[in-house]
Amino acid sequence: MKHLSKILLVLFVLASTTGFSQNLKFGHINSEELISLMPDRDSALVKLQKYATDLDETLQEMRSEFQTKLNTYQQRQATWTAAVLEARQKELQEIDQRISQYQQTAQQEYQQMQQILFAPVLQKANETITSLGKQRGLIYIFDTSSGAIPFINAELSEDILPLAKTALKIPADKKPMAIGGQPAQ
Repeated sequence: MKHLSKILLVLFVLASTTGFSQNLKFGHINSEELISLMPDRDSALVKLQKYATDLDETLQEMRSEFQTKLNTYQQRQATWTAAVLEARQKELQEIDQRISQYQQTAQQEYQQMQQILFAPVLQKANETITSLGKQRGLIYIFDTSSGAIPFINAELSEDILPLAKTALKIPADKKPMAIGGQPAQ
């Protein structure tokens, strides 16, 4: 926030000098909105959801195994010897530990897969924004999705989201795909 204030102060001082104020061109974009509309993001989201489903199926199988063995233990514990009871208790504890370990590992793998799948999407969006900034002769492009910009004069700052959507061949009326594969409302 301090850096933003300093940058804005420097820009204000520079803008107040004669002749220079006519050359300042700024742009703004909501990069989160742009990314949410990109077809590449939709396909990455579908792949990520498939990956999450596969991870969840494995977890459900492990839980089912645990539940089956727990039910057997509860039904037969009265008839088992102390040695069998101890072995079955230990087996249940080991399965429970495996489930906990799998949940942690699965969460880490999911996050890694998310980064892998979305890295090209983010890179493409950033390259498009940079290209448009150069083409339009903009000094800065502010990202309004971060919320760090308290004011934008839309008359002096060019919204490049429509240009980015055109450059990425995103239809103007496209809605972001929500989790589950359906368009967001």
